[in-house]
Amino acid sequence: MADLRAGLIGLGMMGRHHARVLGTLEGVELVAVADPAGDHFGAAKGRLLLSSVSELIDQGIDYCVVAVPTGSHEDVALELADAGVHALIEKPLAHDSQSARRIFSAFTERGLIGGVGHIERYNAALQQARMRIAQGDLGEIYQVATRRQGPFPGRIADVGVVKDLATHDFDLTSWVTQQFYTSVSAQTGHKSGRVHEDLVAVIGQLDNGTVTSHLVNWLSPLKERSTIITGELGTFVADTLTADLTFYGNGSVPTTWDEISRFRGVSEGDVLRYAFQKPEPLRIEHENFRDAVKGAESDIVNFKAGLEVVKVAEAVIRSSATSEVVHLDPLSR
Repeated sequence: MADLRAGLIGLGMMGRHHARVLGTLEGVELVAVADPAGDHFGAAKGRLLLSSVSELIDQGIDYCVVAVPTGSHEDVALELADAGVHALIEKPLAHDSQSARRIFSAFTERGLIGGVGHIERYNAALQQARMRIAQGDLGEIYQVATRRQGPFPGRIADVGVVKDLATHDFDLTSWVTQQFYTSVSAQTGHKSGRVHEDLVAVIGQLDNGTVTSHLVNWLSPLKERSTIITGELGTFVADTLTADLTFYGNGSVPTTWDEISRFRGVSEGDVLRYAFQKPEPLRIEHENFRDAVKGAESDIVNFKAGLEVVKVAEAVIRSSATSEVVHLDPLSR
């Protein structure tokens, strides 16, 4: 079978990495790239450099990776859908749920493959966590707590930290636990003089009763990507910067020292850091999307899941504005 013909629009910080992976992806030919602002990072590597998605479409591409600013996702996606071109769109799917629904509908009605770049799903630590949770290694899941913080990224201007950075946590939490959000309560802050929020604290609940908490900001010199999943049999700690997954088991050995037993609660058991392969998440994301376009077995973040994440993000922002708990309607799913 001939290679799929791929295009890429958006050559910023993420776009250049997409170009690197697409340029070496088996079964795919990156035929052209596009960015109206040009190629500041030299991502084209001698390939045809264009300025618009319509010019990419004219090259006869089978699918396109969309790495433009979030506010432009809908316009680019709808033009691709009209041309019958499959699309992998960087997260979030769109800047609001109405836009996300229009994208979802356009691709669904035309039978096109649509994926969202929630790359954390392809991190080996979270892949392992989901597999082990599904096979019952933690028993009932009680709580998921995430911390995602780091310095302000100058490239993000059209959305705040909730719709940009925190959407990773909303998606990975639902995916790892295989549950939906039913409610959120949040507080945000504006500390850097921008229109959009740059920090958020979220408390949520999932449909099986799991409690979640998410601390996210663009204000820390410390870069942290931590997911802590606590269940009836112990706790997983996933560090997605290093792709490490550590299991802290509940102990079966009684604590005989009274002074310790009074405050320890669940006793300490074995601690185990798992060993497993750690491929680059972006490459795994691209391999799965390529396979989906070819009609092979694959695991992509489809537009339905991407829409769900946008709805959670909107609920978080609404909760912060009203100081109320916001409930998400399960019937809309």
